[in-house]
Amino acid sequence: MTKPIKSYTLEELQDLLKDLKQPSFRSKQLIEWLYLHHAKSYDDMTNLPHALREQLSEDYPLHVPEVIDMQTSHDGTMKCVLSFYDGACVEMVAIPSNDGRLTVCCSTQAGCAMGCVFCATGKEGFTRNLSTGEIVDQVLIAQEHMGKRVSNVVVMGQGEPFLNYDHTIAALKILNDEKLLNIGARHITISTCGIIPGIDRLSHESEQFTLAVSLHAVFQRTRDNIMPGVSKYSLKDLKTTLLKYIERTNRRVTLEYAMIRDTNDSAVDLQTLTDFCAGLLCHVNLIPLNKVQGSKYQPSSWQTMNHWHMALNKNGIEATIRNSRGSDIAGACGQLKNEIERHM
Repeated sequence: MTKPIKSYTLEELQDLLKDLKQPSFRSKQLIEWLYLHHAKSYDDMTNLPHALREQLSEDYPLHVPEVIDMQTSHDGTMKCVLSFYDGACVEMVAIPSNDGRLTVCCSTQAGCAMGCVFCATGKEGFTRNLSTGEIVDQVLIAQEHMGKRVSNVVVMGQGEPFLNYDHTIAALKILNDEKLLNIGARHITISTCGIIPGIDRLSHESEQFTLAVSLHAVFQRTRDNIMPGVSKYSLKDLKTTLLKYIERTNRRVTLEYAMIRDTNDSAVDLQTLTDFCAGLLCHVNLIPLNKVQGSKYQPSSWQTMNHWHMALNKNGIEATIRNSRGSDIAGACGQLKNEIERHM
């Protein structure tokens, strides 16, 4: 039975080479080929013995995602649809900044089981978890196509990362490894719909990854309706978990709030969000809702968003309005992939 080489964590790769009776330095060489040089085949790994390459090729296939569609926005944002060896597809977005930074938004699952009603990915359902290497590959591909080093990673693409916790964290450790991609932990953000056990596990990790929580509603009934995948986790328990996370880590949490007209943007919603933030070391990111074809949900007006922005800051809650990027290239999560698959 074969197993793709990039499904192994760094520690598992070291154990694998040991089981294959290889000296310890071989694992270092293999890891560098996979995640520093982004080798496309074992034939590229010229400092590995031919016999070892043959054995690895036969039992541990090296798969590299294929870019099946790529679009570039007028603002420089690049969006790719990647196809893996079994036909599963995901999206990756690379976002350049004027100050020289390059941020990659990567996916952790093909599809998503959360079923958020305002999300294009939620409409397609869940296909499978991505492996450790499949997550890292998205960042490596972005570097190659953008021609510069990735400085920031946001795990905000397709899927719920805490439902693929082990592979996600293993991938982020590769991205953070100073001998590999060397992306600072504080420049790596994990976004969750609010999977409480995952938040608790993250609070015990030694790396200082940043946590973002997709809140999107502060009334339980509203949140359950628009985010059915996390309906078993109450807002009360979520806040308790976030307080514990902040106490353990002393790190600020970002609360993501997609503003939806006549759904979660009333004056009462604003006051309830203000109350939810009380006592939390947090930052609120107000997000203009991306319009999804066939969806009844529409973005809040700019007047409403600006009012919320000013009101939250006036109440001592740091808040920003996210600058929407790539809207001219099906910028919402899942939109481009869905468009491609409709024509396949």
